[in-house]
Amino acid sequence: MIDKRAASAAEVVADIPDGSSIMVGGFGEAGSPVELIHALIDQGASNLTIISNNTGSGEVGLAALLKERRVTKVICSFPKTLNSTVFPELYREGFTELELVPQGTLAERIRAGGAGVPAFFTPTAVGTPLAEGKESREFHGREYVLEHGLTADYALIKGATADTHGNVLYNKTARNFAPIMATAADVTIVQAARVLEPGAIDPETIVTPGIFVDRVLEVADPVHESRLVAEGASYP
Repeated sequence: MIDKRAASAAEVVADIPDGSSIMVGGFGEAGSPVELIHALIDQGASNLTIISNNTGSGEVGLAALLKERRVTKVICSFPKTLNSTVFPELYREGFTELELVPQGTLAERIRAGGAGVPAFFTPTAVGTPLAEGKESREFHGREYVLEHGLTADYALIKGATADTHGNVLYNKTARNFAPIMATAADVTIVQAARVLEPGAIDPETIVTPGIFVDRVLEVADPVHESRLVAEGASYP
């Protein structure tokens, strides 16, 4: 029987090396794997490329990883949000590079990467600076720009419920990018509020099959990023 449970957050991220590319689930706070990110900060890996919807809030979670100067490139859709103060400073300084990707294109690039599709054409961003230097073609009288599939060395995602085989359920829209990120990473690491025994989850309801998940960590009472930001918390 395959048991993918890890004993601790430190254990589950221990082998992530410097220079890794890491997909991080979440749409703002929803689905953000804060405990896994904090464990990665403690672990010390640096020169990371982060693929995520945004760059975090305040000085916790993803923003805290950036604050520690561990991230040299970000591929995302929303680098500046209401409580995003860390990334703009690093970007202006020239420390962290930004690859800005429209949100739908980001989702499709990740999905394509997980499906083994190397590239695709999309009309999104045609005629804007985001299309500069990219191949374009016309189909049926409309111009499209070429975008490449995205893969990563690791994915850090958050589920509501998992089992020891790595099958995962999510809490409504907190699933966001997580299911496709799980397919597009070499190693997928999941934190979940409950980790059940095999067979406890109805197979007809499973969103991410365990074949895409390598490690599972139970975090019974996960923190709420927005609450930490409101309290002015900072990590570490």
